[in-house]
Amino acid sequence: MRPYLIAVAAAALVAACGDGSGGAGAQRDTVWAAGSSTVFPFTTRVAENYAQRSGGVAPRVESLGTGGGIAAFCAGVGTQTPDIANASRRMKASEFDQCVANGVTDIIEIQIGYDGIVIATARNGADFAFEGGDLYLALAAQVPGEGADYVANPHASWDQVRAGLPAQRIQVYGPPPTSGTRDSWLELGMAPSAEAVPQLAALAESDEDRFETLAHTLREDGAWIDAGENDNAIVQTLTRTPGAVGVFGFSFLEQNMDQVKAATVNGVAPTVDTIASGEYPISRSMFIYVKKAHLGVVPGLDAFVAEYVSENSMGRGGYLQDRGLIPLMPEQFAAQREAVASQTSMARPEE
Repeated sequence: MRPYLIAVAAAALVAACGDGSGGAGAQRDTVWAAGSSTVFPFTTRVAENYAQRSGGVAPRVESLGTGGGIAAFCAGVGTQTPDIANASRRMKASEFDQCVANGVTDIIEIQIGYDGIVIATARNGADFAFEGGDLYLALAAQVPGEGADYVANPHASWDQVRAGLPAQRIQVYGPPPTSGTRDSWLELGMAPSAEAVPQLAALAESDEDRFETLAHTLREDGAWIDAGENDNAIVQTLTRTPGAVGVFGFSFLEQNMDQVKAATVNGVAPTVDTIASGEYPISRSMFIYVKKAHLGVVPGLDAFVAEYVSENSMGRGGYLQDRGLIPLMPEQFAAQREAVASQTSMARPEE
């Protein structure tokens, strides 16, 4: 970008802050990323490396949950809004529309790698092997009753869900509604488990909306506990609460293998290979979203994004893999680097 265009764009961003934004009066001199608690450690690691390499100010990285981060990102253009949204799921069409309505019309979508959602217990706890409808029947607010009726979930212990599961209280700590991990858990964990229950499988064919409501509505009677955006806190809870089960990202499992262990799902354990191949059922993609209007304006943003998609960072054997991110296949990685180099704007998501 030419110098006079940079100056004009910077002035426009500062003006966009307004008097009541908390950021008015001076251009922000630090990159700002906000969003997913699962993507948080990856972006934080890139921020640390960027600061070391550049000698500049370390980017500000906030863990707000995917929904919260995208909402802040989509609030408008200007230095009072994040430059980057971290997301443990793809941006929704409704979120994209909100961005556009607030003037955020050009966004670069970058898939940074893969993660799996694990179901874990303390290392000294019981072993779990989930299959079929187990997760739905244990954690959904309503389950099939007599005839065609649905009733409040009566299952108090795992062995009431299916013989062979541990005879202990159902007590699962997991992500809150603002978390992308929660969205992925409902889509990739709860919904497929519901489809394994014949009555729900039939409902999915006859009334998709009703099926989704039943599959996506978790219990509120203490069997499922929203544990906040800090996945490390869930890990610590498992070590202090005998019999408790936790739901969180694979990277946190890898970092705490001395304290927790993972359950299998339909006979598959979560590993780097089973997640990258999609064999592990609860696998997902990780993303960052970059506001094009801030490129060339917010100091260091271009260089930070370049560091993020570098071979040293996202490539196989890169430092993000050491942190627990499962890397893209080579052709996928090349496509993401090209999207950044060409500043290709994403299309509106389909749903």
